Amino acid sequence: MHNPSLLPVALFDSGMGGLTVLKALAECLPAEDMIYLGDTARLPYGTKGCDTIIRYTLKAAGKLVDMGVKMLVVACNTATATALPTIRDHFAPLPVLGVVEPGAMAAAGASRNGQIVVIATEATIAGGAYQQAIARIRPEARVLGQACTLFVPLAEEGWMKGAIVEGIARHYLKHVFTPAVTTAVTTPRPDTLLLGCTHFPLLLHALQRVVGPHVRIIDSAATTAQCVKEELTRRALLRNAGHTGVSRFLTTDNCARFARTGSLFLGRPLKPDEVDLIDL
Repeated sequence: MHNPSLLPVALFDSGMGGLTVLKALAECLPAEDMIYLGDTARLPYGTKGCDTIIRYTLKAAGKLVDMGVKMLVVACNTATATALPTIRDHFAPLPVLGVVEPGAMAAAGASRNGQIVVIATEATIAGGAYQQAIARIRPEARVLGQACTLFVPLAEEGWMKGAIVEGIARHYLKHVFTPAVTTAVTTPRPDTLLLGCTHFPLLLHALQRVVGPHVRIIDSAATTAQCVKEELTRRALLRNAGHTGVSRFLTTDNCARFARTGSLFLGRPLKPDEVDLIDL
C-alpha cells in the first residue's frame, strides 16, 4: 500500500479487556480502521513469568504486524509493563504505544493530595511500572500498588456488580483505603484509584461503592486514545475524516465466548461471525 495512513491501527490484549481501549479509540478517531487481537487461549498474562509474557506478546504483535498496520497499541497493562521496550526494539520503526504511561499521566493529574492507589494484575504490580511512571511525572506522589488477581476472571465472566463482586473488591481494598493511624500522624486517605488493567473498568460500579464517592477512579483508555491521536498526527498518519472506520476482531480461542463477553467491554452487541479464530 502506497499510502501508510490507510493502514489500520492494531491493538492486542491477553483477552477482551483491551476492547475498552478500542472503544475509546473508535470514539476519538472514528475514521480509523482497527484490528483487535485477544489472546484468550493464553489468558491471563498477569500470573505468568516475565519471559513467558514477552514470548506471548511478541507472537501476538508479530501476527498483527504481518497483516500490515501503521501503529501497534499494546492494550494490555501486563504486556505493556513487561514487554513494551522489547516490542519497540523488535518492530522498529513501527510506532508502538502502551497503556501504562497514559494511565500514569491521568492519575498524576487527577489526584489532589498525591495519594494514589494502583490496582492491577500480579505481574504489573510486581514490575512496578505504574509506580515508576507516576514517580517520574509527580515525584512527591505516594503510590501504593495492589494486585487484584480475581478481578480479571470476574470481568471475563461478566460479573460486574453485586454482593460477591463487592465482597472481593472490599477484600482487596478495604485496608488500602483505611487511614493508617500512628502515635501522632494520620496518613491521608488515597483520593485516586488507577485501574491498571483494561478488564477492571467493567467493575467500576462495584469499585466506586467500595472506595467511596470521594475517590476518583481513573481508566487509562481515554488518555491512551488521545495519545494515539497525537502520535498519528505527529507522524502524518491520520486517516481522512471522510472515511468511516471499521474494526476487525481476532481471537485465539472460542469466538462465541469472545463475542458474548466482548460485547460487555465494547458496550454494543458483537456477533460471533464478526470474530475470526487464529493460531499463534
